[in-house]
Amino acid sequence: MTAAEPQNPLHRRALLRAAAVLPVAGAGVAAFETSARAVAGTAPGDAHASASVSASAGHGGRFDPESPRFVLAVLPDTQYLFDADSTDPAPLREAFRHLVAERGEANIAFMTHLGDVTEHGTEDEIGRAADTFRTLHGKVPYSVLAGNHDISSGDDQRGDSAYLAAFGPARYKSMPTYRGASPDGYNTYHVLRAAGRSWLVLALDWRISDKGLTWARGVLDAHPTLPAVLTTHDIAWADDDGEAQLSDNGKRLWDGLIRGNDQIFLALGGHYWPPGRTVLRNDSDNDVHIHITNYQDRYYGGAGMIRTYGFDLARGVVDVETFSPWLLARDPAKRSPLEAETIELTGDTDRFSLEIDFAERFKGFAPVAVPKPRPASAVMPRGTVAYWRFDAAGTSVGGTAGKPVADGAVVRDLTGNGNDLAVSLLSSSGPDVLTWSADHHPGQPAHASLRFDGGKSPDRGAILTTSARAALNSEKFLRGYTIETFVRLPEPFEGDHSWMGILSWEGRNGDAGKTTGWSPLEPTCSLNLSPERFLQFVVYPQRQDADPTSWSHAVPVGRWMHIALVNDGRRTVMYVDGSKIARNPSQPSTGIATLGKPFVLGATQFDESFGQGFYGWLGDTRIVNRALSVGEFLNPYV
Repeated sequence: MTAAEPQNPLHRRALLRAAAVLPVAGAGVAAFETSARAVAGTAPGDAHASASVSASAGHGGRFDPESPRFVLAVLPDTQYLFDADSTDPAPLREAFRHLVAERGEANIAFMTHLGDVTEHGTEDEIGRAADTFRTLHGKVPYSVLAGNHDISSGDDQRGDSAYLAAFGPARYKSMPTYRGASPDGYNTYHVLRAAGRSWLVLALDWRISDKGLTWARGVLDAHPTLPAVLTTHDIAWADDDGEAQLSDNGKRLWDGLIRGNDQIFLALGGHYWPPGRTVLRNDSDNDVHIHITNYQDRYYGGAGMIRTYGFDLARGVVDVETFSPWLLARDPAKRSPLEAETIELTGDTDRFSLEIDFAERFKGFAPVAVPKPRPASAVMPRGTVAYWRFDAAGTSVGGTAGKPVADGAVVRDLTGNGNDLAVSLLSSSGPDVLTWSADHHPGQPAHASLRFDGGKSPDRGAILTTSARAALNSEKFLRGYTIETFVRLPEPFEGDHSWMGILSWEGRNGDAGKTTGWSPLEPTCSLNLSPERFLQFVVYPQRQDADPTSWSHAVPVGRWMHIALVNDGRRTVMYVDGSKIARNPSQPSTGIATLGKPFVLGATQFDESFGQGFYGWLGDTRIVNRALSVGEFLNPYV
């Protein structure tokens, strides 16, 4: 507990050129954000920790250890709440009740206290604090470490103390996350299961000894694949702008433990105020985030303020928030001005997000196991009418990255149904407009794709089409269908590629007798990309005179995504990365009004011309004549 001291140094096609003929209808490509196992590089977990944490999740809602999103709660200096005869544990009790009540909803994995539990470390203060912490027992696992106000003096070799008696190893033995303590008892470590993998939390004394450092290094060595969060009381101080730098003790921890152990990616401390943060580079040239959390100088000794680190491995971020559950629980009409302004802190050091590519950050000690290619026979369920892939199983064009795919090359339909695709280069297209690539979605069965370099001014591109007699040309899909593909847009996404097509059937809806729709020249079925990078799937059903259209969100560039278009015989739903998008039409939609015209990958025909072609990568593409569930999709991670 101390202030920082410097010496411690639209509507569809509205942009169609004023209703002029548009040669192509757009395609979209977005990113696949792999689930926890793929992103974090799931290492073989600790079976004890996994089973135990799951078993303890029944209180306050069920904690899900496999969800890609979880919360690490952090509680800083509470010393002014346990200060001799001015003790008031009410704010802390409310904070604990909040964690218990919200465990399932927020998916709270663990809580860690950063030291200075009490003001004087007396038996009475320690006893009151220990009793308050019982609110969490058996409901939310946690760690506590000693701060300078909890103990008399010295490092972790100081021997017995009131603190050690109450918050030593015996306190944690019944917790499923607790895995051990240093011989002196002042340092503990915990393994928790969250986001489908195991994580290590080190809770270190405020003055760790050389023996303690040796013990901590041994813990890391014994768990070499686990990402680690280091917690201690004194590690850094910050200036009034929140710029943090290591304290003297922090420098010792950095040199003796953190910088040489790549597993430690986050280090948390209290002790000083104001709060602050910094990022340092370790010996592996990776980021280590160092944060100060302490609000004892605020109203009511911090009012039981907690900070939550919301890990989102799907998005690759950690969202940080700071608030007082005790003040939040008050009747808003009865809050005093000081209470109202302390409920939630929104400054740059209190509320922020960290972007972390977890797979990249952890690859040095827990590399992601890349899934092996899956044979075609393993991904052709009942009802598969066509399946194309661009590795050796599907085509002979591959083998060298950037190798042009020649006009007339054939991509085989691996179902044996005869829906082979032939390559055609559009006008004004050079030989490099279609090339083979080893790039692929992490969850894609085949580890290969085709790179399309389509565009406008002049229109150029490449298309892959079925033959005139292919069975797929006339398939009506009256009982439902699923169309899947893997797509990636280049980054940067240069040029005008609005309304380019990803896939379609040739044939106009006007020729199918449809009178409802944007234009009689529109294809009977197409997947396109709007100028805002919204995926658009428009289909003219076989039975209804309608044009139900699904729209996605604005999809990102530079990352793979999995797209699935699922019709159950009644209506159509678009999924992006296994998530149902919002703008799916409710109008009936039975089948597809195919007219015996070829199926096309790489563009959409409009007004007798394909115009510009697709710009980006396309991977495995599959069509099934029934509605598949999310669990049956080509992508095993969604």
